[in-house]
Amino acid sequence: MKKILVLLACFVLAIGYSQNKTTLKVLESAEFEDEVRSEQVLSMHTSESGLIGVIRNSKNHLLFDVFNESLGRIKNIQIEKDRNESYSGDLSFNNIIKVFTVLSPSKKERVLFCHEFNISDGSHKKTELFKAEVEKNQPIFSGANKRQTGLAMSPNGDYFVVSTDDIKKNSNSYTVRVYNTNDLSLVYTKKYQENIDKFFELNDLFIDDFANVFTIGKLFLDGRSQKKGGKANYDFVVNKLTASTYKTTKVEFGNNYHISSLIITNQENKLSLIGFYSEENVRGIKGALFFNVDSENMTVAEGKSFNLPETVYKDLYTEAKSDRKKDDELSRFYVDYVIQDENGETYILAEEFFITTVYVSNGMGGGYMQTVYHYNTILVLKLNANGDLEWGRSIFKRDEFPSYNAFLKNGELHVILNSGKNLTDKEDGRVKVSKGLFESTSLYDIVYNSKGDVAYNKIQDNKNNNYYIPFYGIFSDERFVMISSGAGKKQFLILE
Repeated sequence: MKKILVLLACFVLAIGYSQNKTTLKVLESAEFEDEVRSEQVLSMHTSESGLIGVIRNSKNHLLFDVFNESLGRIKNIQIEKDRNESYSGDLSFNNIIKVFTVLSPSKKERVLFCHEFNISDGSHKKTELFKAEVEKNQPIFSGANKRQTGLAMSPNGDYFVVSTDDIKKNSNSYTVRVYNTNDLSLVYTKKYQENIDKFFELNDLFIDDFANVFTIGKLFLDGRSQKKGGKANYDFVVNKLTASTYKTTKVEFGNNYHISSLIITNQENKLSLIGFYSEENVRGIKGALFFNVDSENMTVAEGKSFNLPETVYKDLYTEAKSDRKKDDELSRFYVDYVIQDENGETYILAEEFFITTVYVSNGMGGGYMQTVYHYNTILVLKLNANGDLEWGRSIFKRDEFPSYNAFLKNGELHVILNSGKNLTDKEDGRVKVSKGLFESTSLYDIVYNSKGDVAYNKIQDNKNNNYYIPFYGIFSDERFVMISSGAGKKQFLILE
C-alpha cells in the first residue's frame, strides 16, 4: 500500500512539474478587509495618474475603493442602495467610473440612475437620468444573456448612449438617449425600429466621437421564429441615429447561412461587424463572418467568411478525430474580446455559454430546481490586417462561473483563468482545463505566440484568500491587475 501511495505522489508531482511557470512578473498587494460583506466585483478602472478604482456590489450597498500604484487602499466608501435598486452596467473613462442602476418602484415604473465615482478625489454623486413605464414587469434593457447591450461610450469619452426596449403588447421599438459625459445633460432622444408587423432584436450598439449612434440587430420577417422553410427568417440591419436623422441598411449574407448575432467593432474609426455563421441553425458555428461598414454613406461591403480551421477541432477532439469532426458544427458561442495589435492584426475570443436547470434532492423526499450556468470551451481566432484568417485554436474548458480574461503583451496573447491544480493532459494529446470534484485550483497563463503555438503556464496554486478572479481584472499600462474573491480579507495580484 505504501508503495502505491509513493508512486501516486510521484506521479502527481511529475504532472505538476511538467507545467511551465509563467514568464510574467507576479506581485501581490497587502491584504485589506471590508466592513460590509461583498463578493461581486462590478468594475475596475485605472485613472490617468495610476490610481485604481474598484466598484463592488453587496446586498444593500455599492462599495467604492481607491488604491494607489502600490495597491494600498486609500479610500473606501459605502453607498446605500434602495431596496429595489439593481445594477445594470458601467462605463469608465479617464478618472470616472459610471455605474448605472435601475430602481423598480412598481411593476410598471423604472428609474435609471447614474452613480459617478471619481477615482482621483474619491467622491461619489448619484443622478437620476430618466423614468420609463413598462408593461408586464418588463426589463428596460436588452441583453439578458451573457453580452449586455444597453450602454456604450464614445472613444473620446465625450458622450455615452443608453438604449432601452419599448416592448408593448402589439409592437416593439427601441429608444436611444445620448448624454454629455461631463455634466450628464441630455443631448438628444431618438426612437427607432418602430414596427407593428416586424419584431427587431438588438445585438449591439456603438457611439462615435460626434454623438452618432450605430446599432446592429435582427429584423424578423414573419413572426419571431429563426427559420421558415429551412431559410433564415430575418435580415440583419445597421441603424444610424443622429439628433435629426435615422438611416438603416441591410447586411447581405449567404442564403444558406444562419447567424445568431453580430457585434460592432471600432478600430481606428472604422466600423466592422463580426459574428459566427451556421449552415444548420442559429445555435451552431461553422465559421466566422467579417463585414466592413462605411459609416458615412451607410453601406456594408460584401462580407468575408471562413470555416473554423482544423486546429480548433484538434484541440477539442484530438488529431485522430479532427479530420472527421471538422465538418461538424460547434454551438452557443458568444464573442467576449476583440483585441487589435499595433500591426492591425485582430484576435477574437469567444466562449461557449449556455444555461441548464437540474433537480437537486434535499434528501428528505423533496428537492428544488437549480439553474446552472456553463462557461465552457474558448475559441481563439487571429485575423491579419486584411481581415483574413491566419489561425484558430480552442481551449477545452469546463466552468460554471465567468472565468477568464485576455490581453496582448509583447506580441503574445495571454488568456488568464483558473482551473484544477494539475491540468489534465489526456492520453489522446488534448489538454483539459477543468477542476475535479475534490481538486484544489491554480491560476494559469495560457499563452499564444503570433503563429498560434500555445504554452500552458502556471501562475500560482490557489490557497486560502488568494483565489483571484481574472474575469474582473483590468489591463492597463502593460500590467494586468485582478482582485481576490471571498468575503473576508482581500488582495490584488499583478502580472507585468
